[in-house]
Amino acid sequence: MSNHSRPFRPPLHVLAKPIGPLCNLDCDYCFYLKKQPLFPAGHNFRMSDETLEIFIRRYIESHDGPEVAFAWQGGEPTLCGAPFFAKAVALQQRYANGRRISNALQTNGTLLDDEWGAFLHEHRFLVGLSVDGPRHLHDRHRQDKHRQPTFDRVMRGLAVLQKHHVEVNALTVVSSTNVSHPIDVYRFLRDAGFRHLQFIPLVERATVTGDDDSAAPARHAAVTAETVPAAAYGSFLNRIFDRWVHNDVGKIFVREFDTALAAWLDQPSSLCVHATECGRSLALEHDGSAYACDHYVYPSDRLGHLRDTPLDALVSSPAQVTFGRAKSTTLPRQCRACPVRFACNGGCPKHRFLATAAGEPGLNYLCAGYRAFFAHIDTDMGRMATLPQAHRPAADIMRH
Repeated sequence: MSNHSRPFRPPLHVLAKPIGPLCNLDCDYCFYLKKQPLFPAGHNFRMSDETLEIFIRRYIESHDGPEVAFAWQGGEPTLCGAPFFAKAVALQQRYANGRRISNALQTNGTLLDDEWGAFLHEHRFLVGLSVDGPRHLHDRHRQDKHRQPTFDRVMRGLAVLQKHHVEVNALTVVSSTNVSHPIDVYRFLRDAGFRHLQFIPLVERATVTGDDDSAAPARHAAVTAETVPAAAYGSFLNRIFDRWVHNDVGKIFVREFDTALAAWLDQPSSLCVHATECGRSLALEHDGSAYACDHYVYPSDRLGHLRDTPLDALVSSPAQVTFGRAKSTTLPRQCRACPVRFACNGGCPKHRFLATAAGEPGLNYLCAGYRAFFAHIDTDMGRMATLPQAHRPAADIMRH
């Protein structure tokens, strides 16, 4: 079949991990640090030049649209060094074939310097900076290999990005520690100069083999001490929403609020957590192995190697299609009848390990928080959803 007669392929997304699970920090809630047992002892975790080129070429080839968005994560991707990413940019330009290329990099920020700042600005990288709030909250869990706090180093990294005018978002993990301080966290991020925020709920369970996180969690394993309480996560979002909706609409952009507004506008979710189905966002390890999702990097969820199979074939494989559709087909009856299903859609499958009141499996651990949040924002979101029809900006909600 020629390219001219081939049906348009929906976009796929790949989260590339060029340094695998290696990191210079040792955050005590990190779910990815313990992936090293997936690889043999003495393994070199740096993505080879050959794998890098294959990935860039095949990822661009997997897109039919005019733009290709690359996302780089880890571990800590800056351990690869700026020259590695300079090589990646050069390869993107070689294989772009007229497409626009964008890059996003998630980092803890502690290794950033002026060389990095100049590079990221020149090539218009979007940087996601991991920061969990003010010093006393951030340093509780985000420490280095010597159990030393990292807040000052992260703030120096932020200063580098701001000095070089790099676009930067805040990625905040909401844990059992900072969940009780929503306004302190929000005010700190806003005052630090962030305009785009993400509040990622921490939900982790013990694994079958103790400390070996290369194995999937046991179905009935208890959550970790750092895991955010479900109801508290909903309260955290509600309190920030109330501050935001009265003061900062159009000035501060919160991913969870933007995603919710899309649901009230009857638009598909851009966030996989609340999409009807998933399965088109793969994780690519440094060795070229592709996995079903960043949260499903387990041996049983390995789809294959990009050297052997094109990425669009991996994402369209029967195993991956079944994985993606299961998000919808395995929803328990309680979820199907829920009044906020249109906005929630059951949440991330990784977190669906509780039973409903009727004993049916598949209820999301965060259900209580999601229900409280979506119910709390209903009136304001309904008002905001009417503003575009009147050709008015969303910020007009603050006039009510």
